[in-house]
Amino acid sequence: MVRMSAEQRRESVIRAAIVEFARAGYHGTSTEAIARRVGVSQPYLFRLFPNKQAIFLAAAERCLADTRRLFEEASDGLEGEAAVHAMGRAYQRLIADDPEKLMMQMQTYVAVAAAEAAGDHEFGRTLRAAWEALWDSSHLALGADVNETTTFLAYGMLVNTLLSMGFPAGHRVWSGFYDSAQPVAAPTAGPADSEPGRPLP
Repeated sequence: MVRMSAEQRRESVIRAAIVEFARAGYHGTSTEAIARRVGVSQPYLFRLFPNKQAIFLAAAERCLADTRRLFEEASDGLEGEAAVHAMGRAYQRLIADDPEKLMMQMQTYVAVAAAEAAGDHEFGRTLRAAWEALWDSSHLALGADVNETTTFLAYGMLVNTLLSMGFPAGHRVWSGFYDSAQPVAAPTAGPADSEPGRPLP
């Protein structure tokens, strides 16, 4: 059996943390649950990351970085409306195929907002930097047009909100979205294949 390197273990922790934090949030997730999902002990987990906060920040940064790379790849060689629609379609596929990425994003905003409210402005520092990198990358892809960038990201946040609230594809709240920003219709599934309030992959 091939042993995983520390870097591979670290990567598996980040993937597991995204799932666990997406489901239960920063405060509701235990490091024990993350260690159990990875298949390692808590002491080993803390050899890879100094504490729970570091694990959360790594998971949240990864989600933002993945979204940034997705937009860059989708818009490569395109401009104007073609770039907007390509990025919109790519994002809808991402959150349909991997709904934990959407929920991790939402948990990130909640965790940072709670820290800010408690006077902890350091907690969100690296995540604000990651979000700024996402904004800058989208801005370049959209021709450095600040109005286009703001509109695109504002619609993206509305998509996040409506999907997180459980509005299904085809609901009237989606009627003002252009086609590439419409949610991917969920396939028909039995009770065992679905979870209430979450878009199906």
